[in-house]
Amino acid sequence: MHYPLIDKEKTGRWLKLLFAAKGVRPKDIQRYLSLSCIQTVYRWLEGTNIPSMDHLYALSSLLGVSVNQFVVGNSDDEEWRERREACARLWSYTAVQKHLHRSI
Repeated sequence: MHYPLIDKEKTGRWLKLLFAAKGVRPKDIQRYLSLSCIQTVYRWLEGTNIPSMDHLYALSSLLGVSVNQFVVGNSDDEEWRERREACARLWSYTAVQKHLHRSI
């Protein structure tokens, strides 16, 4: 029997989408988490490493996403598709908000 594992590459792609949708840059994450090296964030985005539980918890607070929603497993392609669609909706909503804010 195989147990589910975290897919680091998919998790990295998911983090990229979340950061982009929320308008957050790697440098912002580095500052927020007080990381000494920005390469840590880039390793997460490349799928080389994944954030520690402490960092996942802090990121969940910053981005308004539950800790469970940060990681992507190796077995559920349907879940991955749903995440991409949710992020696309969030991105569209964020773009509309920015446009409305500029209009006010």
